[in-house]
Amino acid sequence: MAPLRYMSGFGSEFASEDPRCPGSLPKGQNNPQKCPYGLYAEQLSGSAFTAPRTHNRRTWLYRILPSAVHTPFSPMEQPYLTHDWKSSEPNPNQMRWHPFSIPHINKEKVDWVQGLHTICGAGDPCARHGIAVYAYMCNTSMVDTCLYTSDGDFLIVPEKGTLHITTEFGKMDVVNNEICVIQQGMRFSVDVDGESRGYVMEVFDAHFELPHLGPIGANGLANPRDFLTPVAWYEDRKVPQGGYTVISKYQGKLFQAHQDQSPFNVVAWHGNYVPYKYNLENFCVVNSVSFDHLDPSIFTVLTCQSVKPGVAIADFVIFPPRWSVQTDTFRPPYYHRNCMSEFMGLIKGSYEAKEEGFRPGGATLHSMMTPHGPDATCFEGASNAELKPQRIAEGTMAFMFESSLSMALTEWGQKTCECVDAEYYKCWLPLKSHFNPDWKPE
Repeated sequence: MAPLRYMSGFGSEFASEDPRCPGSLPKGQNNPQKCPYGLYAEQLSGSAFTAPRTHNRRTWLYRILPSAVHTPFSPMEQPYLTHDWKSSEPNPNQMRWHPFSIPHINKEKVDWVQGLHTICGAGDPCARHGIAVYAYMCNTSMVDTCLYTSDGDFLIVPEKGTLHITTEFGKMDVVNNEICVIQQGMRFSVDVDGESRGYVMEVFDAHFELPHLGPIGANGLANPRDFLTPVAWYEDRKVPQGGYTVISKYQGKLFQAHQDQSPFNVVAWHGNYVPYKYNLENFCVVNSVSFDHLDPSIFTVLTCQSVKPGVAIADFVIFPPRWSVQTDTFRPPYYHRNCMSEFMGLIKGSYEAKEEGFRPGGATLHSMMTPHGPDATCFEGASNAELKPQRIAEGTMAFMFESSLSMALTEWGQKTCECVDAEYYKCWLPLKSHFNPDWKPE
C-alpha cells in the first residue's frame, strides 16, 4: 500500500482534490449553481461568520451527498463517557493511575468510541467553556461507524498502537510519539491493528493554536511546517438498509443516526479548518544554558487560550529528550503548587522526576494548588549528582494537559477504575529534613 500523502503547515489555506476527479474544485467561487462532477457544496464553519479574518476558520467540502442525509438521531448508551462533574465528591489528593487496562479481544470487542473513558474535566459544552480528559482503550476497528463531536476539539495522543484515521478530508496514520487534532464537527473513523491505548483532551472554548514565541524569536518549539494535513480521498460506497452509523457527541452525550452511504464521500475541499497531525520528535527544545530549572511553559506544543491574556483553557506540553547543562541547579522539576491543574501521561520511557510507578499508559493528576514534585529517590540523587552536561529523557516522552480550570474527577476516574494507585502519596513520605541551623555560607 502506498504511503499516505499530506500537506504541511499550521493554520494554512489548503486546497485538495482526489486525483481520480481532476478539476473537482470549482474555479473562482465556492458554491456554483452546478458543481463539477455533480457534487454538492457544503461549508463546515469552525468559527462565527463574522470572526476577524485572522481567527476565521471554515472549509468548503465538495461531496457526493450532503451530510444531512441520515435518519433522526437517537440516544446511544456509553456508560464511561460523561461531563457530569458533580457525580462524585471533590478530591484534592495527588492522583496516579497505573496503565489503563485494555480489554482482551477474546472477551470483548471494543472500538475507539466504546473505549473512551472520561477521567476528569470542568465546565460545560452547552456554554462552550471547559475541558474534558479521556483515556481510550480499544482492540477493534470502527466498522461502518463514524464519530464527530459538536462540543469541542479532540487532541489525541496514542500511547500503544497506530491509529488509522479516516476523515472527511482524507486519511491519517498516527503512530506512537505523534499526536493529532480532530476539530469540532469533523467526522472521523478509527481503525486499529490490535490492542490500542492513549489519551484525549477535548476543549470546548476555542481551537488550538501555536503559542506566541515572544523574545524566543521567529523559530523554535513546534514549527508550523511540521504539522501535516491529509489530502482529499473519497469513497462512493453504499451501505444498504441504513447500515452506516453516524455518532454525534452532543452536550456531553452520544447520539446515533443511520444512513445508506459512507460519510467519507468528499471528493475535493479547500479552506483552513482541517484535521492535522504532528510528530513530537520535531519539537525544537528551548532551555536554560546557564542556571535554574525554567518553567514548563517553554515546552508548550499547542495552546487553547482563554479570554484572559496569557491564561490557557488548556496547554499541551511535552518533556522530550534534551540536554541538561545548568550549573549549581537542582535540575529535575521543582516542588510546586500551581493555580493550574496538571494532568500528565507517559507515551514511552520513564519520567525523570518519578522513574518508578509512573509508567507508559498510566497518568497522574495534580489538581489546583495540590503540592507535587520529585519523589525522594529523585531528590537525593539530583541533589548530589555531578553537574556535568548530560542528555536526559532519552527514549522518553511524557506530556501534560495543563488547564486554568479546576478539574473534577469522574466516578470512574477516582473509584471504579481498577488502575488507581492508592499508595501514590507514599513516594513523598521518605523525604527528610536537611535543615541545619548552624549552616554558614562558604
